[in-house]
Amino acid sequence: MRDTIFRAMVVSKINEKDFIRQITERSINELPEGEVLVRVRFSSLNYKDGLSCTGNPGVTRNYPHTPGIDASGEVAESSDSRFKVGDSVIVTSYDLGMNTSGGFGQYIRVPADWVVPLPDGLSVKEAMIYGTAGYTAALSVHALLKHGVTPDQGEVVVTGSTGGVGSVSVALLSNLGYNVVAATGKTEEIEFLRRLGAEEIIHRDEVNDESRKPLLRERWVGAVDTVGGTTLATLLKAIKRGGAAAATGLVASADLPTTVFPFILRGVSLLGIDSGETPMSLRSEIWNNLAGEWKLPQLKQLSIDCTLDRLDPEIDKILAGGQRGRVVVDLQ
Repeated sequence: MRDTIFRAMVVSKINEKDFIRQITERSINELPEGEVLVRVRFSSLNYKDGLSCTGNPGVTRNYPHTPGIDASGEVAESSDSRFKVGDSVIVTSYDLGMNTSGGFGQYIRVPADWVVPLPDGLSVKEAMIYGTAGYTAALSVHALLKHGVTPDQGEVVVTGSTGGVGSVSVALLSNLGYNVVAATGKTEEIEFLRRLGAEEIIHRDEVNDESRKPLLRERWVGAVDTVGGTTLATLLKAIKRGGAAAATGLVASADLPTTVFPFILRGVSLLGIDSGETPMSLRSEIWNNLAGEWKLPQLKQLSIDCTLDRLDPEIDKILAGGQRGRVVVDLQ
């Protein structure tokens, strides 16, 4: 199979500031070493993919490069006894699509330790409706549950609620019985958020307190934050005593302009969510939850379908903050 030709998006560096994206043909023998070769059927678009496509050195250093931090499909070759040809699998996170050729190509070759068997109850396409964004959302919900945040204690707020992580978080929390408050700047998406299960929709300005107050009125028992910066600081100042915020992103800022007062006067906890290097035991548990008792009845409402040839404008859209829900990339 080493001479097999396949289609892929390739990002090339023109100079220090300029990068171009092209759909082209590659050969399997160009892929990196690894125990498992996967014929990719679906991928999905994440914010990190947009950064990789535009030359962000914190994500990708080596070009030309095929992005795509998510992939699902079937095993085409395996030298690892855990996987056999034809097995349906999921590969997300680790270095996939960063400096290892990723899911925006019809084949990937990766270490066996990166590969998750597709759980019963989930199709390869449904796995990519979740993708890294949905997996991160599920890790956030898992962290809140582990902390002891339960539906009877009060409202949980989700920021960036129309994006990938945010929209899945709204749906997951709602289906688990939480009263969900969705924060967004997109007033045209109120109906979308209500269909996902949000009980209340607030403008993102309500979670962007720029005063120097160390604490605000207690409002929420928990939060899933995708924004970072002043938004995360505001949440911490307004979370109820003993509550917690799960931090998943930094689309606004990596800075955190807060004080220790939420932590030492209210016992608030900040829960860091690392979806990239999750231990395989927890990774498998989360994917099994998403395929089983946490599987969303609204799953199809969360995504739009896309092909490699139509992916370029979607990349621009996610970088501009215009993506709603998830974009699933069909590579069949």
